[in-house]
Amino acid sequence: MLEQTILQLRQLKLSGMANALTSQIEQPGTYEGLAFEDRLQLLADSESQDREHRKQQRLLKAAKFKLAANGQNIDYLHPRGLKQSMMASLLHCDWLNKSQNLLITGPCGTGKTYIACALGHTGCLKGYSVKYYRISRLMLALTQAKADGSYSRALQALAKVDLLILDDWGMETLTTQQRSDLLDIIDARHEQGSIIIMSQLPVVKWHALIGEATYADAIMDRLIHRAQRFELKGESMRKLAINLTEPQ
Repeated sequence: MLEQTILQLRQLKLSGMANALTSQIEQPGTYEGLAFEDRLQLLADSESQDREHRKQQRLLKAAKFKLAANGQNIDYLHPRGLKQSMMASLLHCDWLNKSQNLLITGPCGTGKTYIACALGHTGCLKGYSVKYYRISRLMLALTQAKADGSYSRALQALAKVDLLILDDWGMETLTTQQRSDLLDIIDARHEQGSIIIMSQLPVVKWHALIGEATYADAIMDRLIHRAQRFELKGESMRKLAINLTEPQ
């Protein structure tokens, strides 16, 4: 009878309860003294935890982070102007609830991508949907979407994500069409979702980078409005790591 119950639970996609019931059966001495209501509560708790874990894994897989970053492993010892108190506040994810943006600038190798992916990872664990893109690949994907008629759906999908991470901002000059696409994305997300942008260029140079004053004004106004900004400094962490591992 218990085997049939476990089978039914799995067929109903209640794998957390099925696994917990199996554990109770295999350890009778641990659970037989509990009241029925207590054992049932344990099964319900296991199902809830199992569903939460599966949701987190789906969100992490869908995000497609460039790096397997974790907020607990951020390096605060390297002198790059990164304050632990500020990161602790960001890792709390209240800025995501407020649909605020985050602009991270600094030289190559100072950990901009790692920090953004770590924040995104934490967001996924807290139940937020996240998507990582390099700007060039996002522009290419949108060009392909226009060619096959799926641009509107692609734009809607980007608008629904809680956090959109855009890497390598300013590496390439934007075309007229890319400026238009970028404005569509940012406008659709304005005060509806958060954006993290990482760039080697300081924010003061972004207006000229975008080009075409009308587009640049509109994009910058939406990006900077209610945004948090911090600039990383110092020598490349990758270069330091190479120097430390070279044979003496």
